[in-house]
Amino acid sequence: MAMDPDFAADCPYGPEGLLIDDFLHIDAASGRIVARLPTSADLPLVRAQRVHPIKHPRHVAAGLMIHLTGIMGYAHAYHVDGLRHADGWVGYGVRIKQARFHKLAHVDAPMELEVVGPPSRKLGDKCFGHYRFEFRQEGERVYDGEQSAMWLRHRLD
Repeated sequence: MAMDPDFAADCPYGPEGLLIDDFLHIDAASGRIVARLPTSADLPLVRAQRVHPIKHPRHVAAGLMIHLTGIMGYAHAYHVDGLRHADGWVGYGVRIKQARFHKLAHVDAPMELEVVGPPSRKLGDKCFGHYRFEFRQEGERVYDGEQSAMWLRHRLD
């Protein structure tokens, strides 16, 4: 399924920070979203790596993986909870309960990024979300984690 241009336009990051290029699965009822991340040596943080073929091979950096959990949390807020940045909603990560890196994600195959979570709990201009993540490459798990975020609606009128 093609990336919704309204989703990309609403994202608080431009294309160089959004990074995903397609949604493979969106099921708002189950709270499950899967997106595709093309990998390359030109990804942020990856292009800055000092590469050694044995001691430090080029890979998708851990800091970038954590950023991608934020992007996928935003995708969940947008598609499952109906929160729009244009309406003043912005999310902030509040707790990483678990982050597990299973193996290095190399830069010559795309990754599938999955987020699963129930609809977020909304109370007025605040919304609390809890998410589970699993990132895979070539069918193998490279990362999984569990995080929570607080979404706040800033009224600009």
